[in-house]
Amino acid sequence: MNLLDEVWIPVHRKNGIQDWIAPWQIGEPEIVALDARRPDFNGALVQFLIGLVQTTTPMNSHVEWQQWYDAPPSAETLKDWFALVENAFEFEGDGARFMQDFSLRTDSEKDSEFNDIGSLLIEAPGDNSLKENKDHFIKRGFASGLCPHCAATALFTLQTNAPGGGNGHYTSLRGGGPLTTLIVATPVRSLWHTVWLNVRERASFLGNCGDASKIAPHFIFPWLADMHSIQAAGGKTAPIQVHPAHVFWGMPRRIRLDQDNTVSGRCDTCGRESEKLVTRYITKPKGFDYKGAWKHPLSPYYESKPEEWLPMHPQPGGLGYKLWLGWVLGVQGDKKKIQPASQVSHVLGSRRLKGQFRLWVFGYDMDNMKARCWYESTFPLYGLAECNKDGRKLIQKGVANWITAADHVAFLLRSAVRSAWFSEGAEVKGEWGFVDAAFWSRTEPGFFRLLSDLIDQAQNESDEDTSARLQRPNNQWRTELIETALELFDGELVGSAPIERQNPRRVAEAHNRLRANLYGDKLKETLGLPVEARKPEKKSVKAST
Repeated sequence: MNLLDEVWIPVHRKNGIQDWIAPWQIGEPEIVALDARRPDFNGALVQFLIGLVQTTTPMNSHVEWQQWYDAPPSAETLKDWFALVENAFEFEGDGARFMQDFSLRTDSEKDSEFNDIGSLLIEAPGDNSLKENKDHFIKRGFASGLCPHCAATALFTLQTNAPGGGNGHYTSLRGGGPLTTLIVATPVRSLWHTVWLNVRERASFLGNCGDASKIAPHFIFPWLADMHSIQAAGGKTAPIQVHPAHVFWGMPRRIRLDQDNTVSGRCDTCGRESEKLVTRYITKPKGFDYKGAWKHPLSPYYESKPEEWLPMHPQPGGLGYKLWLGWVLGVQGDKKKIQPASQVSHVLGSRRLKGQFRLWVFGYDMDNMKARCWYESTFPLYGLAECNKDGRKLIQKGVANWITAADHVAFLLRSAVRSAWFSEGAEVKGEWGFVDAAFWSRTEPGFFRLLSDLIDQAQNESDEDTSARLQRPNNQWRTELIETALELFDGELVGSAPIERQNPRRVAEAHNRLRANLYGDKLKETLGLPVEARKPEKKSVKAST
């Protein structure tokens, strides 16, 4: 089975029907989106397709890019592109297999050395959970057989998102559960447009990360040779050791599926009947250990310490507008620096696109090797791609102030709720994240409403300086923050509780303090709004006798 010829990728067509296609069919205009039953499979498959097209396309100018965006390539054109790497996508057989360790073999292993196929899925309980009978929510054996199509997807999903798996079982090239950000058109035009929007000119991509002179196939697809042809025993793998396209095909885990002992039945993932359900695999430690200045084009990065950038990962609390600026335009603060995914920056800075677009954001929130949650959302970009450099600077400054102000108000609200519920000096245990979650969720519609207006404003030339142009939206945002904080305090968090369970005096004092702080100077200063000068206090003078 070759994954470039096989019909194995689940998709959704415009007529509402689910279908399966081969990769060379993605140019068909009626194919709208991927349609796997698992959201992490959809996230992995879109990266598979982006990586495949980016690795093989000869496109090397914006003019060519625009031509293929306006008129998707034919099936024959895509077959020609993919033919160059066809040998790397064999999924069965005795030789090199897609995303499987070149040197491992299943026919020489004892039965006790095999893992159940369900362990390929990231949420599967680990060895310790199984030994201690702690698999309470996701039970052992929840996936006992995968069809070859789902097995291939599960394997790629694991290698792309790999969390730490114990001694010698390394994380993915971007760490465990990386955050991925993609630009998509709105409304969605087709699967091809989603893929092509996130592909760049060949010369630009090859200069991103890695050594473009390493053109031997195994420097791109590491399963085509023994891993020690790239990484010395006990060593690390840095970008300079491989081709730039390796970022899409990283292989931190040494795995080989047992495809000699398959069974027939229904796949536990897609639900389709198969004559070749894969039930087990072998794995060994000491796979590719990715270290160094890797820069994946589809992930944003943050500065962990001076000149050291690490990929971002979803965190408890989910995905919200608080991180919109970092994902889209970047943050250059004194305490926090974030770089958008290089592909996002490339699209917004070079594509000169007309129309509306969104940012598709997804990834696993991992606690070491345990998956806490899969997060996925899309965020509006409105007409940001049509803004010039000065317009983007206006947006960057305005939104940075808005987020700082919202952080400040969230702190004030959290402190007020605590003061209303507990006496000063009381030892309080527990999480207060629910207060923040309510505040950020409630202010999100207002944020994007004002952002849309700000982007419209940024598209127009103006002789006014930045501070003057931001004064009106900053005032509106201040009003939004104050009203939301007071509504939450009075209506949901504190005021809704039965009076007999509260201390009215403490509640009133907390409310008054919150209100005074909200209308105080600090919030105005944060938003760059004028602050009334305070009149100097008159000193009393004693009359001389």
